Amino acid sequence: MAHDSYDPALIRRVLTETKSIALVGASANPARPSHHVMAFLLARGFRVIPVNPGLSGRTLLGQTVVARLADLPEPVDLVDIFRSSDAAGGVVDEALALAQPPRFIWMQIGVRDEAAAARAEAKGVVVVMDRCPKIELA
Repeated sequence: MAHDSYDPALIRRVLTETKSIALVGASANPARPSHHVMAFLLARGFRVIPVNPGLSGRTLLGQTVVARLADLPEPVDLVDIFRSSDAAGGVVDEALALAQPPRFIWMQIGVRDEAAAARAEAKGVVVVMDRCPKIELA
């Protein structure tokens, strides 16, 4: 799949079919974009599980933080990646290794990894890169 532009119907489908999200790179700092996006998604009714090894076990916006995707307490529909492009491939591989991989992987603005996207798509996972669900929902 080409990742330079997306059909609005695909973005709408991903966001409509998503109920639960693992937000990788969640931050306790209210000035960070990941914090704003998590708060927005929670306010919109999504179940959001923050993922950050440095905050594991703490509560962030009322949600318990897990260290890594393998620690998720339940399967999620979407993995939202707030990490650098260099780190995105490892996160995608972690997501694909889950007993029940997500249906969708979303890489935030500025985050792209074509090889990781191809690995996910080969397993039937829909990938969106270089976009923000908060912006798309608004």
